[in-house]
Amino acid sequence: MAGSRETRKLAGEDSKRLFTPAGKTKRRPEAIADRMKEYIRSEGLAPGDRLPQELVLIDRFKAAKGTVREAMKALETQGLVFTRSGPGGGAFVAKPSAQHAMELLSTHFFFDQPSLSDIYAIRKILEPEVATLLAGRVTGEQLALLESTIRLYDHPPGDLEEQYHQRVAELDFHSQLAQFCPNPLLGFLCGLMHNLLRELPAARRIYADESAVSREEGLSFQYRLMAALKDGRAEDARRIAAEHMAFAEAYMLARAEAIAGATTAD
Repeated sequence: MAGSRETRKLAGEDSKRLFTPAGKTKRRPEAIADRMKEYIRSEGLAPGDRLPQELVLIDRFKAAKGTVREAMKALETQGLVFTRSGPGGGAFVAKPSAQHAMELLSTHFFFDQPSLSDIYAIRKILEPEVATLLAGRVTGEQLALLESTIRLYDHPPGDLEEQYHQRVAELDFHSQLAQFCPNPLLGFLCGLMHNLLRELPAARRIYADESAVSREEGLSFQYRLMAALKDGRAEDARRIAAEHMAFAEAYMLARAEAIAGATTAD
């Protein structure tokens, strides 16, 4: 029992590790997966290109069949490789999608979820930066996409189901801004915060809460932000986004506290 607890403790600590220490040797399949990535880069392979057959990889890396297969499976899980069976089948280079990457990262927090405060601490820093970078750069097509999203929640909901979808659509507005961001890393990090928020039980309870209302205030911020982006007013865009995030954080924390209090009272 003591050994089992110690194993779980070590596994838990390892799952929180943010990097591989320089002195730590990687497992053989992990090392081969890294070499496969180097091979894809050095050969200039693009999504859809075929990778060498398994026997060629076994000879190239001087590894057992099971080790090579484990390495390829790891790359497939990462979204960098896909396999196809039948005539003309084999392993091919894939282009990892941002959504796939976010789903993998969200899983990292499955047992140790961030709080609403954790998420909004990041949103308050990053989203004003996204707004600043986008000022004067949004296209007519992008503005139309933002407006079409707003139309999903610019009216009172007909029932609780529509209300829930409206609140998620309000978050979609910010995800679209993140997708338009000219800094792809900044946009990805904002999108990750949105994904975490969508999956967070506390946030989902607020979205489903019949008494929670913030649509009108959110709409006001978003229309003002769109006008600043369209006009190229970078500092106004930054200020509006910052005010919006501060309002959203206060609202979400207040509703979470109210819901928790009502649950305790029941």
